[in-house]
Amino acid sequence: MGLKVYNTLSREKGPFETVVPGKVGIYLCGPTVYKASHIGHAVGPIIFDAIKRYLVHRGYEVTWVVNITDVDDKLIIEADKQNCTTQELAERITADYLEAMKTLHVDGIDLMPKASEHIGDIVAIIEKLIAKDCAYASGGDVYFDVAKDDDYGKLSNRRIEEQAGQRDLQSAEKRNPGDFALWKAAKPEEPAEVKYDSPWGSGRPGWHIECSAMAMRYLGDTLDMHGGGMDLVFPHHENEIAQSESASDKPFANYWMHNGLTRVNTKKVSKSDADPEMQAALTRMTLHNLLDNYAGELIRYFVLSTHYRRPIEYSEAEIDSKRKGLDTFYRLFERVQRVCDASPYEGAVSLTEPNASAAAGIATADLAAACDEQRAAFERAMDDDFNTAGAIAALFEFAAIVNRHIEQNKLESGGDEAAKADALASSRYLVSVARLIGLFLDPPQAKSTGDDGLTDAVMQVLIEVRAQLRKKKDFETADLIRDRLADNKITLEDRSGETSWRVD
Repeated sequence: MGLKVYNTLSREKGPFETVVPGKVGIYLCGPTVYKASHIGHAVGPIIFDAIKRYLVHRGYEVTWVVNITDVDDKLIIEADKQNCTTQELAERITADYLEAMKTLHVDGIDLMPKASEHIGDIVAIIEKLIAKDCAYASGGDVYFDVAKDDDYGKLSNRRIEEQAGQRDLQSAEKRNPGDFALWKAAKPEEPAEVKYDSPWGSGRPGWHIECSAMAMRYLGDTLDMHGGGMDLVFPHHENEIAQSESASDKPFANYWMHNGLTRVNTKKVSKSDADPEMQAALTRMTLHNLLDNYAGELIRYFVLSTHYRRPIEYSEAEIDSKRKGLDTFYRLFERVQRVCDASPYEGAVSLTEPNASAAAGIATADLAAACDEQRAAFERAMDDDFNTAGAIAALFEFAAIVNRHIEQNKLESGGDEAAKADALASSRYLVSVARLIGLFLDPPQAKSTGDDGLTDAVMQVLIEVRAQLRKKKDFETADLIRDRLADNKITLEDRSGETSWRVD
């Protein structure tokens, strides 16, 4: 089965075909940098980073563009509140966003253009739209005339007449309620730094035209993939299509890919991104705060555990549930390290390299075949509209195979060297496959307590006390110690007469 991708525009899943054979151009709407990014801003980048990694594995040359919206009314308002310039605000928020992307292993972004650096490109498209009578100037503003676009609404399945009466005219000179701003005239009270020269007077671009200009500047008139959250289908992406296709007379994107929205479980009621209560929760849930409490790999795993088109239900309980799943792999890797005295992370083969064979080091034919089958299951899932949830399910089966090999050969208590070598090779194979979606790139980092060994000393005392309680068959108290530690995200692991601990 070849790669199939769901297209929001056609509302169906079909074979993936690119504009230029062997090359893929991806544009993902990035953040408006006026407030600290929250988990919703991480979902798209994590998903498309995994998609790019997999496309590269399949042999494509991929260019991935994520824009930075640093020209917007929201920046002007927030900068005024913080008594700083919009540039200072944008640079600070952008730096925070990039640091979060690094922690989340979102490494595949090739270009991050800023709207403020592409005013010339924006003006050029607007001039073209006016020349084609698709847009009109009005008192220093410029609007796109939706009535001139015969298939306006094709992405969101909205007709122009359905929009009439839904919102008031923003300007007495606006022809239709649905006409949207391409250029906004500057207001006297606005700071000079947000005023740009144009043929229509001083002002700044509208949000929609910024993305069209940057996407077409770097990826051409027709993109292979355009991504973003479901909340952007209308009006943002609908308007991008209208203005871009009216300017170029070409399809703007072959595949429109929209990820499900992040929903926060507040008071046991799932709220959508548009809900004010949910927005307040997301504001508290900044990426900076999240990554102070959770490892970047856990957040990435949490996002990829759901198919990208489905909503992501966020709660601490959901994160803890995903942590337990991720721990399945960490325990296996610790087990292999202990049995084989070597790390599964080191020596894993890059499956993006031509003719890479991760199973080559596995001597036992049945074990190699079982590992190959799970790699095939992983790839089948990813070929089916980048089903990362299905791919992770295959990784769990893969982990079970390696664990079963260790148990059947009694490697915890010895075993022969050939069986140990197979355990190490098969675990490295698992890591190689998982890295196709950006998991297990590095070993998990132990959390530093900054207490010069005091925590470890206290933990050893607790472990010894618990061991004595178990010898006396006081299992209730021993289990209480284990459970109270687990409540504080400290896991005890008993094996072969010894107990270890780790902070989750």
